[in-house]
Amino acid sequence: MTIRTRFAPSPTGYLHVGGARTALFSWLYARKHGGRFVLRIEDTDLERSTAESVQAILDGMSWLGLDYDEGPFYQTQRFDRYKEIIQQLMEQGDAYYCYCSKDELEEMREKQRANKEKPRYDGRCRHLTEPKPGIEPVIRFKNPTSGSVVVKDMIRGNVEFKNAELDDLIIARPDGTPTYNLTVVVDDMDMQMTHVIRGDDHLNNSPRQINIFNALGAEPPKFAHVPMILGDDGARLSKRHGAVGVMSYRDQGYLPEALLNYLVRLGWSHGDQEVFSIQEMIEFFDIEDVNRAASSFNTEKLLWLNQQYIKNSSASHIAKHLAWHMEQRAVDLSAGPTLEQIAVLYQERAKTLVEMADSSMFFYTKVSSYDEKAAKKNLNQTSLPLLQDMKTRLSQIIDWLAEPIHTEIKACAEVHEVGMGKVAQPIRVAITGNTVSPSLDVTLELMGRERTLEAIELAIDWILNQD
Repeated sequence: MTIRTRFAPSPTGYLHVGGARTALFSWLYARKHGGRFVLRIEDTDLERSTAESVQAILDGMSWLGLDYDEGPFYQTQRFDRYKEIIQQLMEQGDAYYCYCSKDELEEMREKQRANKEKPRYDGRCRHLTEPKPGIEPVIRFKNPTSGSVVVKDMIRGNVEFKNAELDDLIIARPDGTPTYNLTVVVDDMDMQMTHVIRGDDHLNNSPRQINIFNALGAEPPKFAHVPMILGDDGARLSKRHGAVGVMSYRDQGYLPEALLNYLVRLGWSHGDQEVFSIQEMIEFFDIEDVNRAASSFNTEKLLWLNQQYIKNSSASHIAKHLAWHMEQRAVDLSAGPTLEQIAVLYQERAKTLVEMADSSMFFYTKVSSYDEKAAKKNLNQTSLPLLQDMKTRLSQIIDWLAEPIHTEIKACAEVHEVGMGKVAQPIRVAITGNTVSPSLDVTLELMGRERTLEAIELAIDWILNQD
């Protein structure tokens, strides 16, 4: 049997981290077992589904590297098939027209609540033989009234539901459009899904869906209901916890592998290991090892992981993702070092790619102003002769490399009988506008002779023009 899993989001917003983790678990399970991973867009909610949300899902999957073997399939393109199945259930006697109005249903529920009963549809239209004129009916699935349904969950074990507690759910609206619980069964049946991995908010849907599978004579897939993700405060992760859309993590400078690594550890572990390559995730992951308890999202832990990935990734890989951030800043990359060189320079320092991009802007644009405190301390009459000497020394270097640059900084400090920092910091402020940069000799090598000397000259002029 070929393992077949799917990720089936509704396009009513961005791809959030909970959905991304579900997609990751489904993807890993398929990859581990040499199976097929399918992307399905559940867009039957015509009022809320948007093309922008579909694109956001596709962009999120692409950025994360969760490639799918089949799809994307769109439910809105399968309405004829759903109507065919609804008609089949009607002809089998497993579905019926319901003519109850909203007021009638609300009155029913109020009486049930007054009697301290669970509000549910009481099946009053089950045995109608004549239509009610002037009313567009819904179609309900005729759920079994006795016995029970056991959901054999790969994470939670067996979960039993009594059929008497399940009401007859609506499978088609008055306009004939199908509802979620019908379409998901038809799709999983037609697409021959063997394993359905999804959020535990769907657990209560599973017994209803299993009963529809049974009515259609189809084998239900195996289920695994993943526990929810909580915010730092223990409440369910939501917008108020900050960035919960996958692409917002790209915008904040996270590498996709870091986010995947963090998400796989939300509810799953392999010994004490924290950092996993994609190949290790595939090798070690098993859905049955996922914890049934909810997991808390810890942004600090994600930031730490991102820093590890930046430190240990290849310069070319970092450059590939850094390029997007530079594009957002409209940087002319021809005006400075390659992004691979920037990656090497900042790998040990940057926690995010945003930090890397912002810190390296001085390589591509001239400094237009100096940080006030940095200038007051480092660009003054005391540093003026040091800068003038360094300008001369640097202009005479034959091979513009870090080592001879370092030698000249050291020689200048010795001649003027000051520490190397007294020479280096004014130069650093001159080229960056502040007091922070990677190793100055390497920084100047990448900056180039012409731009370095130009920046020092501007700093000298600035000092001379101060009152």
